[in-house]
Amino acid sequence: MDKSVNTSDIDKTLKENHRKRMLFGTDGVRDIANLGEMTPEMALRLGRSFVLFLTERGVPRPRIVVGRDTRRSGTMLEGALSAGMASAGAEVLSIGVMTTPGVNFAVRHVSADGGAVISASHNPAEYNGIKFLNRGGSKLSDEDELCIEEYLCDSLIDEWRPTGASVGEMRRLAGMAQNYADYLAAHVKYADAIPKSLLFDCAHGAASVVMPSLMERLGTQWPIIGAEPNGININEGVGVIHIDHLAGKVREFGCKAGFAYDGDADRVLMVDSKGRTIDGDIVMWVLARWLAAQKDLGSGVVATTMSNMALEERLAEEQIKLFRCQVGDRYVVEAMKHHGARLGGEQSGHIIADKYSCTGDGLCTAIMMLNACIELSEDIDTLVDRFGRYPQRLSNLTISGGKNIDMSLVDSLSSEEEKYMAGSGRVFIRLSGTEPLLRILVEAKDPNLVEEVSGRLTSRLKEYCS
Repeated sequence: MDKSVNTSDIDKTLKENHRKRMLFGTDGVRDIANLGEMTPEMALRLGRSFVLFLTERGVPRPRIVVGRDTRRSGTMLEGALSAGMASAGAEVLSIGVMTTPGVNFAVRHVSADGGAVISASHNPAEYNGIKFLNRGGSKLSDEDELCIEEYLCDSLIDEWRPTGASVGEMRRLAGMAQNYADYLAAHVKYADAIPKSLLFDCAHGAASVVMPSLMERLGTQWPIIGAEPNGININEGVGVIHIDHLAGKVREFGCKAGFAYDGDADRVLMVDSKGRTIDGDIVMWVLARWLAAQKDLGSGVVATTMSNMALEERLAEEQIKLFRCQVGDRYVVEAMKHHGARLGGEQSGHIIADKYSCTGDGLCTAIMMLNACIELSEDIDTLVDRFGRYPQRLSNLTISGGKNIDMSLVDSLSSEEEKYMAGSGRVFIRLSGTEPLLRILVEAKDPNLVEEVSGRLTSRLKEYCS
């Protein structure tokens, strides 16, 4: 790992954030829709709290863009959220089904004061969530989300009742998918050189509404799968969570490559013509060299603690510096600003290049990757072999019944295993910010060592989670 990065500080920050958070996770509020923390009543109060948060910071009648993914519960929660915002005096602009980066674009396109996305990303259809954006289209900071949580428990949220002309309004803002497609198409540099045999998996999610407009503008007809949303099939057997499905279709159709998205299309994973996964680490390796050649890389690349050790080795070969941060694309963005880096991302497929977008954008990343491969004369089919990732094992243990995990015990076991690995690998264990899971990552050059340590850790930690 980068010796300039103090991973104990990363772990300390991660635990502190988990300690302080009660409602918001690393990607907004998320739960089974109509149960728990994701009911219409909660959505209404969140809407009021967000407007009160903006109003007390000098925006008396905020304009807020609201978009959602394709889940059946989306319209229910959008109605409640929008009503809460309007009841607090906001002007709510609904753009309907839209990707998270598409909402980011819309906020900036209409000069709104903020945005809200109703989505549970890669989770099954029964889940849903709400995340808020600032006026720049970026996700809110931890501190801002904690402030919104505090408003939820403040009597002011019920007392704040504008009347008459001060009551907010809700209206539909049409055509944003087409505007966003125009924005994406403008970044395609070599439309004639892009392979025609590319396959796109929209996960039956929000990318389904953008891809047709994008292809129309590019004058191409790439094959698309996972583009028939019915409200209950989002992420079901398709998308980044089921990358093997795309891999099989790429081989079956004889495609040059494939791209898979999640439900809100802020992530993308690729597969080559052999069906092998090209993850976010490999994408960052390619894009870093491409941006460096254009003098648009800044000080280097930001990756999370989950990124493969091979990424550091490949970037070091190019004299490109790697900075590490905790898991979560918002923390990637914060670290990019702190270090002056212009590219960052996660192994899971969140990629941010600030020349193009200030948030993870799966569709834009695919375009950047195609541009980069053409300009660097890259053969997509050689990337996996040349990158040479270290073997990793990521295991997820379900935390039963809201059990409070003693992370000091977890850290003790982790340190014990890293000592056993004697510098030939690493262990990283964290609490998920979006699900009741303990995530265990083991990485080493020796795959047998990975399996040995992962199996032992998983077995020993099960008792702490159940």
